Amino acid sequence: MQEEIRQQVLSRIERDYGLKHRNGTPYMRGGKCPHCGKKELYTSFQTPWVLRCGRQAKCGQEVRVRDLYDDLFDDYSKTNPQTKEAPNAAADAYLATGRGFNVKALKGLYTQEDYYDRAKREGTATVRFPLVKGGWWERLIDRPHRFGKMKARFAPGESYAGVWWSAGAVDQLRTARQVWIVEGIFDAIALLQRGVCAVAAMSSNAYPELSLKELRDARPNDLPTLVWGLDNEPSARAYTVKHVRRAEKLGFTCKAAQIEQPGDKKTDWNDLHLRALAAEDGDAVWQADVELALHNGALLLAKTAMDKGLIIYEREQRTQFHLDHRNRLYWFEFDPSRFDKLCREQSTRKEDVEEELDPEQVQKIRRACCIVREIANCFPKALYYQRNEVTDDAWYYFRVEFPHDGAAATGTFTSSQALNAPSFRDRLGHIARGAIFDGTAGQLLQIMKIQLDNIKEVHTVDFVGYTPDHQAYIFGDLAVRHGEIAQANAEDYFDFKKLRIKTTQRSIRLDIQRDHDSYRTEWLQWLWTCFGTNGMVALVFWFGSLFANQIRSTHKSFPFLEATGEAGAGKTTLLTFLWKLLARSDYEGFDPAKSSKAGRARAMGQTSGMPVVLLEADRDAPDKAHSRSFEWDELKDYYGGGTLATRGVRNGGNETYEPPFRGTIVISQNAAVDASEAIMTRIVKLHFRKPHATTESRQAADNLNALQVEDLSYFLIKAVRAEAQVLEKFGERVRFYEAKLRENKDLRMERLIKNHSQMLALLDGLRLVVDIPKAMVEETRQKLVDMALERQSAISADHPLVNEFWETYEYLESTGNGERNVINHSRDPQRIAINLNDFLAKAAYHSQPVPDLKLLRTYLRDSRRYKLVDPNLTVNSCVKTNTAGAGVAVRCWVFQK
Repeated sequence: MQEEIRQQVLSRIERDYGLKHRNGTPYMRGGKCPHCGKKELYTSFQTPWVLRCGRQAKCGQEVRVRDLYDDLFDDYSKTNPQTKEAPNAAADAYLATGRGFNVKALKGLYTQEDYYDRAKREGTATVRFPLVKGGWWERLIDRPHRFGKMKARFAPGESYAGVWWSAGAVDQLRTARQVWIVEGIFDAIALLQRGVCAVAAMSSNAYPELSLKELRDARPNDLPTLVWGLDNEPSARAYTVKHVRRAEKLGFTCKAAQIEQPGDKKTDWNDLHLRALAAEDGDAVWQADVELALHNGALLLAKTAMDKGLIIYEREQRTQFHLDHRNRLYWFEFDPSRFDKLCREQSTRKEDVEEELDPEQVQKIRRACCIVREIANCFPKALYYQRNEVTDDAWYYFRVEFPHDGAAATGTFTSSQALNAPSFRDRLGHIARGAIFDGTAGQLLQIMKIQLDNIKEVHTVDFVGYTPDHQAYIFGDLAVRHGEIAQANAEDYFDFKKLRIKTTQRSIRLDIQRDHDSYRTEWLQWLWTCFGTNGMVALVFWFGSLFANQIRSTHKSFPFLEATGEAGAGKTTLLTFLWKLLARSDYEGFDPAKSSKAGRARAMGQTSGMPVVLLEADRDAPDKAHSRSFEWDELKDYYGGGTLATRGVRNGGNETYEPPFRGTIVISQNAAVDASEAIMTRIVKLHFRKPHATTESRQAADNLNALQVEDLSYFLIKAVRAEAQVLEKFGERVRFYEAKLRENKDLRMERLIKNHSQMLALLDGLRLVVDIPKAMVEETRQKLVDMALERQSAISADHPLVNEFWETYEYLESTGNGERNVINHSRDPQRIAINLNDFLAKAAYHSQPVPDLKLLRTYLRDSRRYKLVDPNLTVNSCVKTNTAGAGVAVRCWVFQK
């Protein structure tokens, strides 16, 4: 390891884990293990490649420094510039520091070259190794993550088929008793530097037939044993078995070596080499790893379940255990008493009986003392434990593999189903077609005791979208965290640094386009042609919804969007198009009036950082029970991300589950929302009118409708990957727009200023993701300012029913010709006192509109023309008098003039 990088590693592990160098020793100790939390972490002071937990029996976890601090092992040309004197400076540093190799022993085997990606406009230095057929293989060494999945490349148009890379083992191949065949050049170098003759096949599916025939012809009477050390993954294991059969036909004796894969990260021969470098007794650690790999390889090549069971017994000396062979589950039993008896019958000595017998005799006797029974026609394996801390729900996630056609099924088991034989049998048959388990309860417990021991844990969320607790976007089989894209792995979860996570929500389907080249950008002009500034504002809201949780955490609010307009104005076309940008096809929203309160809470909790679109319904129908249960005021708390509902947790205690609202609210209906001021001030409103259709607008609408979700959904990836930049821009611009809107004296309500400032700031954030022409930006900004003014005017005005009431009042009062009050019972000239029943009677007498008294009582409380003083005050009436001419007491609604 380069000294400069080593010093930085030592400084960081001391800072992050508390490791300290123990004077007089070559080790750093006393660090806090990130897995078990105990202060047993240690590493080598001179070669700190791997951090180990000293509690080998209870924890024994290992963490690779290269995984912890990849930025230190990421850009070798920056710290090791190429010069005439050192043409391979960066390549040397990469091999020494990144791979732990002795570079002097590799001199002449490689060169430093360059690679430039024209599409990405990015370049990097490479370590290039020439191949036998004239081509080459090279590894990208400067920030290779910039090039996606491509970490290495072969010479274009050249083939390596049939020939291995053996440049480092030319001399050893003449005399070696064993030749190890591994996949990659770095694997081969790791073995070579450990004294093992090794060659690289360059791929698991590449069978080096020409090289094997050449070796056979060079040593016809002295063939070495071949050890196939390909990767320990399903496809490579299958190729290992095939390659062994082919090589045996050429006359070679073959073995296999499969590296144990203890964690989520793939471990290869280079990793074992680095681990040995960091260990106190490196040679012993290396030897133990190799012996275990050979044992695993022997298990892979075992022809029968009996053979496999005996291999396990010889290493572990357990008399009963389960095993899988060709994806079937077996139970193995060995009878040691019978073995001793049979050995003594074959021997003439009383002591050291087993040593006297021929190994083949011992093996035959062992076979006679074994019983192997199939207990499942498949192989169920517990992969991980998943738990929702909030609801206290927990499951074990299993994969069930079958022997035919590589078929597999996955599913969850509760603890009861996993540990009770009858329940396990029923659940297994439910999730895996045709799967049958007929083992005993005791056998199942023994199997689970091994499979569930120290099983890894995966965090779960019950929605799709942004999870604030984990700062990640989880979209089905794709996730984005801090700009990094991750695919769900073979075990159906996402593996980020120090975080394993998955969603249990399966009812929301997202079809996300991962290919940038398939993303169509013409949609912006079509959207503008069809909907103009209304379409742009709606787009800004959809875009901003992706960051609503982050915005609420800082600014404590995120506005609602209302889209009203007559039928045929294009609201449905716009909504379905916007949903395609967020990877949902053929979806518009749901009608809250057709669901119960609990149903609405569940529907709103299925997504996070996405709009929840509420569609209109016939709320006046007498048979719609749910329509009467929905009130706009239910939404009030969602403005700041309030609680959806409170549900009890089924755990025998008094705990409750109160999921927060993580989405945004969109209201789409023909009529305007009629709600309290608290709701009205939370809304950013758009109104759509039937457009004057032109040939151009019709064509644009047809084009928008023809776009598929695959053409648009890359927008979602672009947007969430730009999370940090968008939020930075939002935080900077929202303060600017708030100050700008406050300068407008016609805007008096702070909440309206805040709502529309956020929309203006999100418009600037959208420009980081979509190239919006300046003219569109300016018009949309002006539209948002006009919307704020219109909203202020609408909120300042009375409800239409109240306006109608005061107009009728003024008409009725005018019938008194200014000489007497008609319905105003107040004797105070600064007050108005109205008895509503009296008002209704006189309005009907004079043929004026008669309002619904129940609605009128509701809306009069918020009267702005005349402010309500008291809705139930006894007044000495100046309209009604007794026979003596004195006013009578009348209960009235009293308003201030």
